[in-house]
Amino acid sequence: MKRRFLLYGALGWCLEILWTGLPKRWPIDWRLAGHTSWWMFPIYGLLAPLYEPVHAHLRATGRPWPVRGLVYMLGIMGVEVATGWAIERATGQIPWDYRGSTRWQWRGLTRLDYAPLWFLVGLGLEPVHDQLAAKELSPHEQRQPEQSGGRRAAPQSRRRGSTRPVRAQ
Repeated sequence: MKRRFLLYGALGWCLEILWTGLPKRWPIDWRLAGHTSWWMFPIYGLLAPLYEPVHAHLRATGRPWPVRGLVYMLGIMGVEVATGWAIERATGQIPWDYRGSTRWQWRGLTRLDYAPLWFLVGLGLEPVHDQLAAKELSPHEQRQPEQSGGRRAAPQSRRRGSTRPVRAQ
């Protein structure tokens, strides 16, 4: 989970820098300067404990893509509001304060006109999570079979004559 938190944090930073660097006005500023905030890394990292279980549940229950996209969109906007509110309470500022940038904002915490973008981002993260789940980034994240009593099973393979377990490759 820790590795995925770091991976999602870095991925989010990169995508935000790309998004904020895209030209949005005419004439185009060819410096294409993008930016982000240090606050965003842990917020994007929250995809690991929040998005992944929701994605797994929605897929396991056979929800169609429009329903999954709607759930992701609402979840992303909810996290944006909650984390923005918490940061504003702690620091007096919102890192992405949308007040004055559009009439489609709510208290500077979220932009309603970004809802379709979050819908697509949520669906776009599905193959990312699928790949991470297939590769299991860390052997420590893999569950070991449990014995009766709820304790984890001891390693089965040992070297002959040795009491030390053999390390998994």
